[in-house]
Amino acid sequence: MERQPKKRFDEESSPFQEQIVQVYRCATVVRGGRRFSFGALVVSGDRQGRVGVGYGKANEVPQAVEKGTKAARKNLVTVHLRGTTIPHRVVGRFGASKVVMLPAGEGTGVIASASVRPVLELAGVKDVLTKSLGSNSPKNLVKAALNGLLQLRSAEVVQRLRGVPIEA
Repeated sequence: MERQPKKRFDEESSPFQEQIVQVYRCATVVRGGRRFSFGALVVSGDRQGRVGVGYGKANEVPQAVEKGTKAARKNLVTVHLRGTTIPHRVVGRFGASKVVMLPAGEGTGVIASASVRPVLELAGVKDVLTKSLGSNSPKNLVKAALNGLLQLRSAEVVQRLRGVPIEA
């Protein structure tokens, strides 16, 4: 009986897209000089309300990116959206970083820093205003943006939680 080769996950047919936010280089000093290793901060999303963040470390950049991508796909979360924007104002916090996100009218675009933009775009948000406060570390800003997106609630969810109808 012949063994069938194990089917690998097909990268091309996946609805998820990845974006590398930052590649970090770390050096350790050894007797012969410096030895470098790399870390990659990657955001993955389907632009339809699912997004994840991953961080991978390896001795070469491509392996670090691959590990970060796998981690991002493992950590996918679902985000509540209202059309092309977010349902309400929210403040995401992580470490010493804060990201304030405000809903915006259609056609505004994603007004965000280089670290926060991939999280919002890959989540499917097309119109939003943001302001980052505190630490501007890309790792913390990305996690703060994700924290803010997790706090979003649709009107139906809020009505169910409160038990009171909400008038628009």
